[in-house]
Amino acid sequence: MDKTFRDTMNKLVFPICFVLLLWFLFGIKEYWDITFGLKGVYPRKVHGLLGILTAPLIHSNVGHLISNTMPLIGLSAMLFIFYRRISYFGFFMIYILTGFVVWLFARQVFHVGSSGVVYGLVSFVFFNGLFRRSMISIMLALIVTVMYLGSGYFFGILPNQEGISWESHLFGAIVGAFVSFILKDVKEEDDVEEKEWDEEPESYYFPRDIFEKTKAQRRQEAILKQEEMLRQQELLRQQALLRNQQGE
Repeated sequence: MDKTFRDTMNKLVFPICFVLLLWFLFGIKEYWDITFGLKGVYPRKVHGLLGILTAPLIHSNVGHLISNTMPLIGLSAMLFIFYRRISYFGFFMIYILTGFVVWLFARQVFHVGSSGVVYGLVSFVFFNGLFRRSMISIMLALIVTVMYLGSGYFFGILPNQEGISWESHLFGAIVGAFVSFILKDVKEEDDVEEKEWDEEPESYYFPRDIFEKTKAQRRQEAILKQEEMLRQQELLRQQALLRNQQGE
């Protein structure tokens, strides 16, 4: 098996296993009514704190789970393939912080589902293009812009949507931007260092002091240069004459 393909598949182990876990838990709940005590986030209540860890693992129906499955795979694949050094830390920061901010500020209803993590990953990849400015990060930002920000995902952060935790979407997007910012200086192996403008060699069309001299000073310099040229020409003429005389 090709080494590059094998390395890529190794990086996808966590994203695939995470999505399989979501489907496993949903299947157990649907067919055997076993919930393992998993609950959603219930804001500002002590018993709702557990939901920070468990809410992304719970989905209300199969449509809810399907709508999160492909984005989770695609976005987490981008994270784990192209941002390997920060992949686990970045993923779990988005996971935990999104739930915590929802617990602090959201409406007092149960918030479930991994869509907050999805919005966090969308925001993370997008803002990496702005903060890192490497070719890869910009390309990934363009991809998520076309696939997600240009679609109905933007409307998911608008308030007062019945049956939708728009707070999870909004806070997930904010957390994703925050995580992108604090990790922006962690360089990946494939990052190309951008050359700073002040490191480029300076070149000018005119002498740097051309505008610092008066017209009279520049005219005087021109006269002196002309006189120097005439002296050089006279010296060359005399040297030629001397050689001719010595030859005779």
